[in-house]
Amino acid sequence: MTVHETDAVVVGAGPVGLFTVFQCGMVKIRCHVVDALEAVGGQLSALYPEKPIYDIPGHPKVLAAELIDRLTEQAAPFAPTYHFSVQVDSLAREADGRWRCGLSDGQTIIAPVVIIAAGGGAFGPNRPPLDGLERFEGSGVFYLVRRREDFRGKRVVIAGGGDSAVDWAISLAEVAAKVMVVHRRPKFRAAPESEERLKQMAASGAIELVVPYQLHGLEGDDGVLSAVVVADLDGQTRRLDADALLPFYGLSTNLGPIAGWGLAMDRNVIAVDPATGATDAPAVFAAGDICTYPGKLKLILSGFAEAARVAHSAHSIVHPGEALHFEHSTTSGVPKAK
Repeated sequence: MTVHETDAVVVGAGPVGLFTVFQCGMVKIRCHVVDALEAVGGQLSALYPEKPIYDIPGHPKVLAAELIDRLTEQAAPFAPTYHFSVQVDSLAREADGRWRCGLSDGQTIIAPVVIIAAGGGAFGPNRPPLDGLERFEGSGVFYLVRRREDFRGKRVVIAGGGDSAVDWAISLAEVAAKVMVVHRRPKFRAAPESEERLKQMAASGAIELVVPYQLHGLEGDDGVLSAVVVADLDGQTRRLDADALLPFYGLSTNLGPIAGWGLAMDRNVIAVDPATGATDAPAVFAAGDICTYPGKLKLILSGFAEAARVAHSAHSIVHPGEALHFEHSTTSGVPKAK
């Protein structure tokens, strides 16, 4: 069993979690970041990477995926350690006051501070009920896209009818050898302009719409996907030669293990002190949509401010007896990670 020691465990690698890493780095707090998804970004990456966001200060319009890229770049100088596709299953206080975080993959992280930035809770993909699906997960079946370039020259099947399916079909058509979209009906649940663009690309041959069909099976050997089998409403099957399947059926969300940590809750989110971001557990803080207090606004920019607040609150715990002199970044610059 691997045991890591660090200054703070950040639960959640969405936009607020990433900015928490930056703010912690600015006050010399090292972070390990834990997320149930396969990569950084939370809902922004998993649900609407190609959608514009209009209320980020200084950005009249920024794509969700671009915002995540910039936040990841901003956090990078502080060398965070990421733990993906895992959850913090257990949280227990050590005799010395530090927290022992037990991860679902058997690893352990010990830190004096825990910062929960898990958005609406733990997100996980809704997996299609296909025999042998797990054999291809991570090699031929993917629930989110980290980099478009990973699919360059490949035959890609996208299943689903929402924003993620439509947005990624449009985007990946620029790099993939072939993009096929499987949906159970001709009507999609995406933004109207996106659906119109999808159908225009289908009419031109840039994308193939496989409708009305549903996923039926997978073919391949040793984790290498070779085909996706689909079936129509009458049960007639069709074989699609494919190198990758992207099933975009949304994410299931719940508090997961966080619900069992004994923290004070208010309507299924964590109650915090608005002055510090502290929960009712010592040295456990929360920021972003996972927390609440009087006057709380569920906005990304509110989460950014909360990230700064909890980082400054955590400083005295991580560095006891060391004075924290508030400085603007224009004065302090970006400290180097140690």
